[in-house]
Amino acid sequence: MSIRHNIQAPFTIILADDDEDDRLLAQDAMEAAGSSYQCHTVSDGQELLDYLRCEGNYNNNTISELPSVILLDLNMPILDGRETLRLLKLDPYLANIPVIILSTSAAEEDINEGYALGASSYMVKPNDFDSLVDMMKCFNNYWFDCVSIPHTAANDEHK
Repeated sequence: MSIRHNIQAPFTIILADDDEDDRLLAQDAMEAAGSSYQCHTVSDGQELLDYLRCEGNYNNNTISELPSVILLDLNMPILDGRETLRLLKLDPYLANIPVIILSTSAAEEDINEGYALGASSYMVKPNDFDSLVDMMKCFNNYWFDCVSIPHTAANDEHK
């Protein structure tokens, strides 16, 4: 495995969600919330891992940086959010990236399992756009204004 990264921008996020409408809605809400970070989207957990590791369809890519934060849906095809989170936390080069679950599920067992697998936070997707914008404002304020995000070994080549 080869991870090729070059840190340039202050903050980037990756949104992993299988629903294209949800991805577009979240990106619109981020923009409406005044987000100043770059957002890359993927449609499932395997694509997320491939993107971060520069494998599969991303084999010839060099991503500009490891993300500052990952927003991860739980219920996705191919590789769901739970298994993706488990694999992220097992990978020494990716384990320190904060992962926030962004799911429609408010079930206690999903919330508990998400934290047990290493999620940094769990957010339940609201039902309307204005609430989603408000959530993204809170997300921005907390993750990019209040906390210190770990730096990764993004400039190194890993095999």
